[in-house]
Amino acid sequence: MDAFVARMLSRLIKEPRIDVVFPDGTLQSVGKGDAPAIRMRIVDRPTELKLALNPELALGEAMMDGRVVVEKGSLYDLLDLLIAGLHKARPDGWSKTLAGLRTAVRRFHQHNTPALAKRNVAHHYDLRSDFFRLFLDDDMQYSCAYFARPDMTLAEAQLAKKRHVIAKLALEPGQRVLDIGCGWGGLGLTIAGEAGAHVTGITLSEEQLAVARERGAESGLPVEFRLQDYRTVSGPFDRIVSVGMFEHVGVGYYRPYFRKIAELLTEDGIALIHTIGRSTPPGATNPFIAKYIFPGGYIPALSEMTAAVEKEGLIITDVEVLRLHYAETLKAWRERFLARRAEVVDMYDERFARMWEFYLASSEASFRHDDLVVFQLQIAKRLDTLPMTRDYITRQEGSVPRQSP
Repeated sequence: MDAFVARMLSRLIKEPRIDVVFPDGTLQSVGKGDAPAIRMRIVDRPTELKLALNPELALGEAMMDGRVVVEKGSLYDLLDLLIAGLHKARPDGWSKTLAGLRTAVRRFHQHNTPALAKRNVAHHYDLRSDFFRLFLDDDMQYSCAYFARPDMTLAEAQLAKKRHVIAKLALEPGQRVLDIGCGWGGLGLTIAGEAGAHVTGITLSEEQLAVARERGAESGLPVEFRLQDYRTVSGPFDRIVSVGMFEHVGVGYYRPYFRKIAELLTEDGIALIHTIGRSTPPGATNPFIAKYIFPGGYIPALSEMTAAVEKEGLIITDVEVLRLHYAETLKAWRERFLARRAEVVDMYDERFARMWEFYLASSEASFRHDDLVVFQLQIAKRLDTLPMTRDYITRQEGSVPRQSP
């Protein structure tokens, strides 16, 4: 078994050298180099077998349980090398079989009734808001930031993201805006404060709702936050925005989702959907992420989204693909998380802290080396709703005040 695991690693890692210590104490080196950049230890034989059979799930679980330990280098260093190597390597027969099976049953795993949707949301987003405050910016933006300049801080890039989204909505004062998946309310408050719109934000997270309502009451702005599934909302709305929620819709629900968007939008309305996406054909959710982080979640291919939009009679008026912005966002979150890791352990426990460190590190590496990007789809009902060129986006971004309310 030692030889099998070493051979599997050698397919992925060419340089630098990694030393692997196996359960019986033997050491094997993978890759080139005089001194190891990383040293990892596999604690027991059952873990070694699981790594051989289902590495995408088993590695994260073993890290959580302390059954795979990084003794030299960092967890991110190891995952960065593994994910970069995995992207370059041609999948072997067993890997392709596992991927095919996951894709075949994905609709079953993403069955997403309102009751299941609320349960899945609670699994992740109903963690304590104080936990998220440990590593998010002060506005608690939990989605990809927009690094318009490489020297931006996390807070600056998150504000730039909100303003980029607002510019694409081409808002006018007094318009009615629906924010689907409003989080802790930051985007809705900025829309109301900077554009003078009336915002209705909906979420399925009771933790997020409590914070959003408190912030809304303190702001005095025309915002309302509700605990509500998008499928039960009544319109109409002049604008609809959804940032970081579409990943939770479920592949079997794309057409009903966009059908609801069409129902809720006024005839001259605009929608902006911001979501993580894959630049490859449709696939399946990473098994570790599906089991421990985002049950029911799925990262869509652009082809899956556009097909659903077209079939519901809507028009895609603009598509933007943000590359590497999420990698930089996750780097900032990971560094802030590690700086306050002891507080995470006190709040939950060591296993939880390991799980989240693995999630943040593997996600960052995936956005750097794999096929993950962010899509922003602008959607309308009519061809003449928006200006004929994209210049209005840049003009709008440049016209807002420098400080968010």
